[in-house]
Amino acid sequence: MLPAREEAERILKEAESCNPGPWGNHSRVVAACAQRIAAHVDGMDPEKAYIVGLLHDIGRKFGIKHLRHVYDGYHYMTELGYDEAARICLTHSFSIQDINIYIGNRDLTDEEEKEIEDALSCVVYDDYDRLIQLCDSLSGTFGAVDMEIRMGDVKRRYGRYPQEKWDKNLALKRLFDEKCGRDIYELLPEDTPEQSVWS
Repeated sequence: MLPAREEAERILKEAESCNPGPWGNHSRVVAACAQRIAAHVDGMDPEKAYIVGLLHDIGRKFGIKHLRHVYDGYHYMTELGYDEAARICLTHSFSIQDINIYIGNRDLTDEEEKEIEDALSCVVYDDYDRLIQLCDSLSGTFGAVDMEIRMGDVKRRYGRYPQEKWDKNLALKRLFDEKCGRDIYELLPEDTPEQSVWS
């Protein structure tokens, strides 16, 4: 189950008031990119892609967190009854389906981390999981950016970016290039050089 677009936008706006920051605009860029790509893929629903993209980082409502934003978003959407959005909150950070690939602090208790690990292991990824992982890796604060530039920025800020994850993200781009029958960058809103990328 998913909220309607208007409700998803309300949820995001309310969440931003709790924890203002560039993550809100980043979420809107992910949503716009996902909608544009999904519109060119047979069998995908651009509206669903927009909504799950908009809510993928909703766990950031609860403060400046790392892995905890995955946990908080998953629980928040589950509590609201939006299981499809909860799923994307869970999967969006894991193009490699392994919690150990996470870049950033593991700011969960052992019990919470085990819960997320178990939930993630039960998911069979579909094209919405893959699409939001892709869009998250190429969306800045004001528009799409070259994926390798964005991943390089994350690597500079966190001091690492696993090569396996880097390669997987590039593979996701090739997958959706093929599904769309064109380079997906042709479909996306552009960023400008002075606007920074953000994760």
